[in-house]
Amino acid sequence: MSQKVAVIGASNNREKFSNKAVRAYLKQGYTVYPVNHKEDSIEGLKAYPSVRDIPDALDRITVYLPPKATLTVLDDIASKGAKELFLNPGSESDEVIDKAKTLGLAPILACSILDIGETPKDY
Repeated sequence: MSQKVAVIGASNNREKFSNKAVRAYLKQGYTVYPVNHKEDSIEGLKAYPSVRDIPDALDRITVYLPPKATLTVLDDIASKGAKELFLNPGSESDEVIDKAKTLGLAPILACSILDIGETPKDY
């Protein structure tokens, strides 16, 4: 069974890292759940308005939002109980990291695309 990942801030703009992440995870065999409250689908996948709306348990959540927006979704992220939380470059701030830790999360500050062995420039 494939690992399940939510890409928060996923976009239909193929130049954005959040879109590249969707495609990279798909290539690696993950079940991908794009999260974007303004889109119905991303790369042919159903998009969810919130991580809370995803019906399945998640192995990983990767965030592609500016810090101010990331702060607003941390409670939802904590409620999902994913094993890993990646805060990609540009999504983190001291305030985000502090709140994540307060919620019992252990954020990984790194590019999740690189973590799965892919390179963003390939997408």
